Amino acid sequence: MSVSAEDMLRRTVPDSVVDCVGNTPMVRLNRLFGADGVEVYAKLEYMNPGGSMKDRTARHMILESLKDGTIRPGSHLIESSSGNLGIAIAMIARVYGLKFTCVIDPKTSPANVRILKKLGASVDLVTKKDEHGGYLHTRIRRVKEILREIPGSVWLNQYANERNWQAHYHGTGREMTEQLPGKPDVLVAAVSTSGSLLGCARRLRETWPGLKTVAVDVVGSVIFGGKPGRREIPGMGASRVPEILSREEIDEVIYVSDREAVQGCHDLLAREGIFAGGSSGAVVTAIRKLIPSLPKPCRIVTLFPDRGDRYLDLVYNDDWVEQLPKREEEK
Repeated sequence: MSVSAEDMLRRTVPDSVVDCVGNTPMVRLNRLFGADGVEVYAKLEYMNPGGSMKDRTARHMILESLKDGTIRPGSHLIESSSGNLGIAIAMIARVYGLKFTCVIDPKTSPANVRILKKLGASVDLVTKKDEHGGYLHTRIRRVKEILREIPGSVWLNQYANERNWQAHYHGTGREMTEQLPGKPDVLVAAVSTSGSLLGCARRLRETWPGLKTVAVDVVGSVIFGGKPGRREIPGMGASRVPEILSREEIDEVIYVSDREAVQGCHDLLAREGIFAGGSSGAVVTAIRKLIPSLPKPCRIVTLFPDRGDRYLDLVYNDDWVEQLPKREEEK
């Protein structure tokens, strides 16, 4: 039986924006890291349709939960997010007819708040800081209150949900193994929940068991036992240890300050033409710190999680940057 051109078109065109998540490109950063026997490859996760790698997390958590009945048609989803995961959930909730409430705090970028609302999410803002001087614990407490207020609502809980890292094991990490030109020596990635780092590391190590895994955390985050402190760039670090974190799978942690992350963003834009968010700048800085300690030649692979246009009011705003605290070595 012959197949018509119309049938072929239907087979190749996705049914919804949800089916467009993934298959992001990888690029070699020749201009930033082209010398000294070092190759650096970055997976451009900001090219997902919702603007970040959190599209993968949201899709996997929601679709798998729909399959097992944890989420039912018409369910009301709840999540605490600094923006990216919230946007991804809101996008997918639209497609599947689900309600969604996103609990945010004052550090969520104004652009992300507007996007959340345009996508139909209910936005619940907490303003009281928690015992660590941040908002994460306050946001979680508010999530639990909403769960009591809305019968049958479902908390996706990115910090404890095993489907978080599985999204990257089955998606991002698998794609990396197909795209890399050869064996990577080091995986470097920013952390908040640790899902993307662990998922990618677990998949890559199946093919290359000797891979070194390096987490990039921000000064002021407590994920790896750091002293709690002021953090201004959303989406990096945390004021609590994620339940899904597996510390023994991470070989090294590199700390980057907010100002260092900002500088990394500007260097990435100026040298590579890549307009990315704060955690991508943190990764650039961390790689610079890491390179002197690595044997040469070496191949590094990393992730650029989200787009820079979400940070026009923050990282790319000189007045905002000027208000960031300076550490002694940055003065």
